[in-house]
Amino acid sequence: MQKPQPAIIPSTANQHPYDALTPDRVLAAVESLGMVTDARILALNSYENRVYQVGIEDGLPIIVKFYRPGRWRREQILEEHAFAWELADLEIPVVAPDRVDGNNTLYEFEGFSFAVFQRLPGRAPELDNLDNLLVIGRFLGRVHRVGAGGEFKHRGRISVQQFAVDSREFLLNNNFLPDSLLTAYETLSRDLIDKVRGIFEQNKAVSTLRIHGDCHLGNILWYNDAPNFVDFDDTLTGPAIQDLWMMLSGDRDQQQGQLLELIEGYNEFYDFHPRELNLIESLRTLRIMHYSAWLARRWEDPAFPHSFPWFNTERYWASHILELREQMALLDEPPLRLMF
Repeated sequence: MQKPQPAIIPSTANQHPYDALTPDRVLAAVESLGMVTDARILALNSYENRVYQVGIEDGLPIIVKFYRPGRWRREQILEEHAFAWELADLEIPVVAPDRVDGNNTLYEFEGFSFAVFQRLPGRAPELDNLDNLLVIGRFLGRVHRVGAGGEFKHRGRISVQQFAVDSREFLLNNNFLPDSLLTAYETLSRDLIDKVRGIFEQNKAVSTLRIHGDCHLGNILWYNDAPNFVDFDDTLTGPAIQDLWMMLSGDRDQQQGQLLELIEGYNEFYDFHPRELNLIESLRTLRIMHYSAWLARRWEDPAFPHSFPWFNTERYWASHILELREQMALLDEPPLRLMF
């Protein structure tokens, strides 16, 4: 196993650790594994980590992912990789990290942890085609069947505390809310947390398992008539519905029809428990609150102000509060139903 290299220490307080991840250092990291690059490098659309396509002499380009320093412990990343390989070994279409040296999936270079992946062509799935939802449901059923067969020791789990309470406290303690909206956010977010906690308590019998955790369209590549699941960076323990509800869009009737197709395929490989439908809007609320705090926590990373210039403006926070009010109303509505 490669020995970790000394960490890079920024020379000034204004530097971000990723400032040291220059193109030359990316190429050097890849070549430290014995591969010869052709010096072509393309930064891909990633914010939490840094991801690059790197050209290889006499070979296909590869994808190299540099994990954000300080975010995950080594054992947490390795658990992510092990889960992906557990799925891949059963021929479930996921993009697992390559074992470049024949044994390991996680490597170290000058303070950065990184992994190498096969470059997979593909496109986002067309969810207007209900047949695609049926297929996605089948493969998610297979993923969850495997996920239920083991447990994580180091990865986290979905909780109201982490995704809502901690997010709220970070925003308030670091003065992100403008004074004109502070009271509205304080009271609304507190009431939302109380309501979501109550819903989770009412549904505490819902089982949890190892899931993808961030199963949105951007993490699915449609290739060879199958949905290929990528980026298990947020894999964790949670209810199955967390990997399903983000496939739904449109008004209630549209979501109802999409859900039926999704669950029909899902049930071919793993049994879905209808009680989990009670959690959809609560999970959506957690994601909305967590997303705002995620942007705030990463605001010192120069990539974030550049890519999200609309964040942390009074207009943004007014829109965020409106979205939370809409969630409060949705939490009082009856859940979607399975009507086979």
